[in-house]
Amino acid sequence: MHNFDVKKKSIEISGRTLTIETGRMAKQANGSVYVTYGETSILVTATAEKEPREGKDFLPLTVDFIEKMYASGKIPGGFFKREAKPSTQATLNARLIDRPIRPLFSEGFRNAVHIVITVLSYDGENDPGMLSILGASAALSISDIPFNGPIAGVTVGLIENEIVINPTDIQLKESDLDLTIAATDTSIVMIESGANEVTEKQMMDAIYTGHKTIKQLIKFQQQFIKEAEKKKMEVVLDIIPDDIIKKLETDFGKQIKKDSVIHGKLERYETFENRKKEMLEKYQAELGEEEFAEKERYFINGFEELIKKSVRYAILHENYRVDGRGMDDIRPITCEIDILPRVHGSALFTRGETQSLGTITLGTGRNEQVVDGLAEEFKKPYFLHYNFPPFSVGEAGFMRGPGRRELGHGALAERALLPMMPSKEDFPYTIRVVSEILESNGSSSMASVCSGTLAMMAGGVPIKKPVAGVANGLIMEGKDFVVLTDIMGLEDHLGDMDFKVTGTKDGITAMQMDIKIEGITRKIMEIALEKAKVARLYILDKIIETIPESRKELSENAPKIEMLKVNPEKIGGIIGAGGKMIKSIIEQTKADIDIDDDGSVTVSSSDKGSIEKAIAIIQDIVSDPEMFKVYDGIVSRIEPFGAFVKIMSETKEGLVHISELHTSRINKVEDMVKLGDKVKAKFIGFDKGKIKLSMKGVEGNPEPKKSSAPYQSKYTSHSRSDSHSRYSKDRKDRPDNRKSRDYHHKKDDHRRY
Repeated sequence: MHNFDVKKKSIEISGRTLTIETGRMAKQANGSVYVTYGETSILVTATAEKEPREGKDFLPLTVDFIEKMYASGKIPGGFFKREAKPSTQATLNARLIDRPIRPLFSEGFRNAVHIVITVLSYDGENDPGMLSILGASAALSISDIPFNGPIAGVTVGLIENEIVINPTDIQLKESDLDLTIAATDTSIVMIESGANEVTEKQMMDAIYTGHKTIKQLIKFQQQFIKEAEKKKMEVVLDIIPDDIIKKLETDFGKQIKKDSVIHGKLERYETFENRKKEMLEKYQAELGEEEFAEKERYFINGFEELIKKSVRYAILHENYRVDGRGMDDIRPITCEIDILPRVHGSALFTRGETQSLGTITLGTGRNEQVVDGLAEEFKKPYFLHYNFPPFSVGEAGFMRGPGRRELGHGALAERALLPMMPSKEDFPYTIRVVSEILESNGSSSMASVCSGTLAMMAGGVPIKKPVAGVANGLIMEGKDFVVLTDIMGLEDHLGDMDFKVTGTKDGITAMQMDIKIEGITRKIMEIALEKAKVARLYILDKIIETIPESRKELSENAPKIEMLKVNPEKIGGIIGAGGKMIKSIIEQTKADIDIDDDGSVTVSSSDKGSIEKAIAIIQDIVSDPEMFKVYDGIVSRIEPFGAFVKIMSETKEGLVHISELHTSRINKVEDMVKLGDKVKAKFIGFDKGKIKLSMKGVEGNPEPKKSSAPYQSKYTSHSRSDSHSRYSKDRKDRPDNRKSRDYHHKKDDHRRY
């Protein structure tokens, strides 16, 4: 039996026990921890290569989030019945962990690092994504990998205006806020949030209330690290030598400073490339092939560093942005709608050199997106897809499926619009929004929110309010800082913060923040939020100028959908045995029909007449006939005792007894009707749950054939001898008639229905 050296600690957080342990699982990784919160458990491992990767000018960090379906007692779908590629949610969770830990590695660290989070148990209440931030930090901190942590993360909800730390997944459904934050003990480093029009003050209070709990978690984590940490490995940091930086500043500093303020993105980048080529040719000639080959990457990285210093200095000390704008100026905005002739709704949103083509497609319930992960399977009637082709930044490249960046940007834009989407009862359509990024120079996800809003309003989707978004940035050195409104790509790349905020005129619907440095104060965040609000309102005005409200009519190319509610107990009648009835309705009407278990029936077609016909049939199926109402019907079956007639769109069948066929006496049913005849029948009640109909005295019905004797009232006067004669003749001609008739009546009573 193994003698495991297990280190374990626990703490109570929000009424649940959080436990971290190491020394029992995955001991060959550089660092590993097993984390449990409630009954959700994850294994987090951290491994690193011993040598730096040559030729890399960035940290080769990979984070994988693995959902094991057995964690929630599920067997994977598909042919192979095993986990395949990560779900979208798993990819988003991986990004959620990557973003806060990446800035906490030392500058110049080039050893490949791999973080793997494996969800081993999921209780349906405690989010493994949030738990993974703490787990990744702990695994790195106790390992021999250099890491400037620890950090921790929490989820914050707002339920009935009360801030709730780490709400369960069930509580989050009732919350106006779904906020995930990661932080050190001194500073917020990452924010991801969806919200239902919360105010800036509510958002700030939630962030810093969450930070108090994070401080507890970091203190708890530090105690665990003291007991389990390893000595850190010695690494060589890939830092540009000072003499090369000084040489570049002397030879190219002035030119780079001048090049940095060229307004056009492509012109500026082309100038940078030409200047870099000039620089490399100069130093190659000076140093010779061998020495230059050793130092080439330092010259390239140093050149980029000079651009960064030049741009940041101009903003911070000269109050000058690369494109000549003021600190709070928004780039020129153009909003256009109805760009594409055949789609259900389209818009083109252009802000500066960033452009998003937004489209909407409307579908039926069968087009809903099925999401099957660790949680219970559910359907999404609204989803947004974001595409970022290489031509949008002037590059030639491969067109592949969406990567982590595309999924992350699309999820943020989808989340931003979600609170303003109409309910399914008000708008029974599946809505797919697509943002095609045609040009990009920063903040394309925020442009996607704006183009999506415009496209839906143009397409007649009754969103509650328009939504807009903007990205703000930060340049900070020491105590000096400047918050920038509407940052472009270069300012994002060279700045210290990317702070995206979306919302309506009344509040925030989503927020995302990534910070590359420590020391972001509450004051800085409040300034950034207030500037984002002013910019958001400005952009909303541009949207409303283009289209004040959602159109009342849908595109003529969109499917027409109507919804009705039926008694769930009647669903079986609509579907029929083996689906026979619903197939028949679809075949007759050419309409699509979707039925939910709660009795919601959605009928769709491009032809409104088909919808009306299908709804009429369904209503006939679920409705009982009205007493004494006359219905159009078709004779479906003939028996000696009467005719069966289908009424109410042929969904119900009733018996017209031979005595109810006509006011005259009918000897033979065929003397009155034949199979397939169209007749009019009056509902006269039920007999043991079966429909009884009558054709007596109903106008529009056929007259009986002459072979049927006219019915004579008992009050009609005849001579006694005539009556006796006729009766005698009757008996003489048909001696067994009465006996036969009595037999058939008894048999008919048994077979009537």
